[in-house]
Amino acid sequence: MVITVVGLGLIGGSLSIDLKERGFASRIIGVDNNCEHCKIALEKGIADEISSLEEGIEKADLIILSTPADIALLILPRILDLCRSKVVTDVCSTKGSIASEVYSHQNRKQYVASHPMAGTEFSGPKSAFSGLFENKTTIICDKNLSGKQALKIVTNMYKTLNMKIVNMSAYEHDMHAAYVSHISHISSFVLSITVLEKEMDEKKIFELAGGGFESTVRLAKSSANMWVPIFCQNKENIRTVLKTYIEKLCEFDSLIAGGNYEQLHTLISEANKIEKILKK
Repeated sequence: MVITVVGLGLIGGSLSIDLKERGFASRIIGVDNNCEHCKIALEKGIADEISSLEEGIEKADLIILSTPADIALLILPRILDLCRSKVVTDVCSTKGSIASEVYSHQNRKQYVASHPMAGTEFSGPKSAFSGLFENKTTIICDKNLSGKQALKIVTNMYKTLNMKIVNMSAYEHDMHAAYVSHISHISSFVLSITVLEKEMDEKKIFELAGGGFESTVRLAKSSANMWVPIFCQNKENIRTVLKTYIEKLCEFDSLIAGGNYEQLHTLISEANKIEKILKK
């Protein structure tokens, strides 16, 4: 199978590496407006060749759209215009806006909306590596709108990557993603900004920072080009989560200020229950 990957970043690059190594793809064609990304992709063997979007679509059996969400929203209809007999999937972290944009497209059945729940705080093809998706979960949205053959090919692709497949609607996806992914990034960004502002006055603060701090702010290294479109496209769900999050922060503030340590102990004990859920 010839696969064209549009967007040669961490996700697109890592997909390319494993799909080629595991025999799912016979050839990878890369498409990216960033010339440096194209050069690195060729040097690392992520892509066998670089082409324009139109040429990449013409040569491919499967097109994987792996760009930031705002770009995907713009070019997915254009890709589907050229894909009457091709299969198309995307790997974006939001699904609702994209699903709505192509809902009535004449070639909608050629498209499978998906989101592999994997990644790091790094971006670009230099960060791509084999095994990123191993034993992770991928979400396929609105599978009833995809053709049987398209769904079969994309499902087999994720099975090749040893991923667990979960099906849900685009609406459900965006709601759940706001809770388990998007709020985590916002928390990390805000904590990082808070500490950086304080660090201007107290230069020693980072000398005291241990592993806990580093793991908490790790996501603050994530690309603004990727995350701003996600926040914009999923703003209603994110604002709902943020409201609850802010309420809980205020509750902690109130308990600490009032010296209500017994209630604070109870609140932290409630939070500890997340360990049992994550171990399932």
